[in-house]
Amino acid sequence: MAYIKFNKSELVNLSYSLKREIILANKTGAYCNTSIVTCNTRRYHGLLAVPVDAFGGKVHLLLSSLDESLELRGKKFNLGIHRYGNIYEPRGHKYIVDFEADPVTKVVYKVGEIYFSKTILLVPNSDRVMIRFDLLESPDSVNLTLRPFLAFRDIHALTCENPDANTEGWEIPNGMAFNLYDGFPDLNMQFNRKDVKFISEPSWYKNITYSDEARRGFPCQEDLFVPGYFETSMKVGDSIIFSAGVDVVTGIKRKFDSIVSGEGEITNNRDLLLHWADIMKRNRKGHKMITAGFSWLGTGLLRETLFALPGLTLYADGNKNEFEEILDNLIADNQERLFHRTTQVESPLFLGQLLERYIDFGADPKAVWDKYGSTVKGILESYLPGKRAEVAMQPNGLLWAQADRKALTWMNAYIDGYPVTERAGYQVETNAFWYETICFALGMEEKFGNKNGGFVKEFSKIAELVKRNYQNTFWNKDAGYLADYVDNDGQHLEVRPNMLFTLACQHPLVEDEIAEMCLNIISKELVTSRGIRTLSPRHSEYQSVYEGSQRERDLSYHNGSTRPSLLAPYAEVCFKFAGESFLSRAEWLVKGFYQDLNKHGVGAFAELYDGDPPHEPHGAIASALSTAALLYVDYLIEKYKEDRK
Repeated sequence: MAYIKFNKSELVNLSYSLKREIILANKTGAYCNTSIVTCNTRRYHGLLAVPVDAFGGKVHLLLSSLDESLELRGKKFNLGIHRYGNIYEPRGHKYIVDFEADPVTKVVYKVGEIYFSKTILLVPNSDRVMIRFDLLESPDSVNLTLRPFLAFRDIHALTCENPDANTEGWEIPNGMAFNLYDGFPDLNMQFNRKDVKFISEPSWYKNITYSDEARRGFPCQEDLFVPGYFETSMKVGDSIIFSAGVDVVTGIKRKFDSIVSGEGEITNNRDLLLHWADIMKRNRKGHKMITAGFSWLGTGLLRETLFALPGLTLYADGNKNEFEEILDNLIADNQERLFHRTTQVESPLFLGQLLERYIDFGADPKAVWDKYGSTVKGILESYLPGKRAEVAMQPNGLLWAQADRKALTWMNAYIDGYPVTERAGYQVETNAFWYETICFALGMEEKFGNKNGGFVKEFSKIAELVKRNYQNTFWNKDAGYLADYVDNDGQHLEVRPNMLFTLACQHPLVEDEIAEMCLNIISKELVTSRGIRTLSPRHSEYQSVYEGSQRERDLSYHNGSTRPSLLAPYAEVCFKFAGESFLSRAEWLVKGFYQDLNKHGVGAFAELYDGDPPHEPHGAIASALSTAALLYVDYLIEKYKEDRK
């Protein structure tokens, strides 16, 4: 029994079905992403997108779609669907009667007396998609035609008819291979049967339109190359398996059956969380990294990895070795950002809190400091005066971050080259991470390092300065909460979630009474049933929905839209102050995400939601930060339940 299903009335209603997406991904970084009726609505949609080593590992779309046609007794039915301008043609979605997801995606069609299904899976640990076509019922044998639409482009771009494209294919066992441009891998399209014929009929299908891109004001049309079509005959009970990948394979049916039988059954919400936690840990050629989200967010990003790593490893399956392996790779890959220059100044400073969580989870503190101590100290020293252009410690011990027309924190949306939320000056969360990492480093160095060394002497004084000046700098007694940032004009009192990070630190920077007042403001003005708002609705710049043009969405991105990822520090702080009495509230906070599993990315956890009810999901359809936060909150819930027994 599938965990997620859609019925015929939902599927044939394009205003409903086109907003719900299939998202299949694997640990190599490949993905398959389209709507539940297999009509592509985004430039990122396609049946097979893969990282291409020749292009720096950037993900490129090879196979956009595959149109199926059935012919019975001379009458032909096209099951595909594309949009050209404002017209959908063909309209194969009208034949869909059932859809189910997890553990594999299956679409069922009814064409007169014919019942026909296709089952789509992305091969684990391989750049390959496989689709099985089954003729379930029919009064006679049918002729099946499959027409591939080739893209061969960066997933962020669009393509057009190109006379320089190499449109000549070549035969391979049970199929054909194509490669339109130099540098790309071959696209090998094969079948499990030898009687599938390829008929060459090269053509460019022009002005295929992506409705989501059009709605957002982006370029939205492209031309795709169709080299011809594959055809074969099917009788009731027949299964035909189509394989498209970067390598030539054998034993296609055996591979497909083995993958399906090996798929773990999705029976509950945690199964889905664990599934995505596993997929987000990309392992390409033995180099493990975190993918921030599918289908367009990057892999190996500093902030996203540091914040998501505990949730995707420790709080998912307790894998400490994988935690360290991914962290080691991140440090090796981000030397410039960690020690010299970054546009997210708070990110390197989160390493201290990350390692604190690791130790709290059971890691040996001495081993942790022996391995990562020099990195932590090097990061802290890089924030001293004269080391970085974008941020430096001031005489009061606090960090001042400022660069012309640059947003230097995670709130980094831009419009026409200007940051929407620049926040130049003293930032509340950056300085909280600064103090937390200093305290962590001092504690570790005094226990396991050189307690009489220059680092301890210098940073002990800095810690005292930060402790003395932080509360006075950010606390506003009249408002009753911490300023979001402070610049030459004084305190900026927008109610944002950044003060939450101060409350989540193990080494307090503000008095308990102040912390509780801040938490009260956050709970009243920012907390929703789909995460934490990025700005209070009371503010004049608050944007209630994340919709419209690129400009409108960028205005909303950090000015009202919610972040599920912020539930991790929020739940941690609430449990710290309220203990097990927060349990029912914590369960309510995560409940809504499981009610939305049939929206946006089907079975996945979205990057963000509208700030106002009904809190529709938006952004990346499968987010590492959201997945990790939900796993951490689940971990805290179970921990407090155990303590209560």
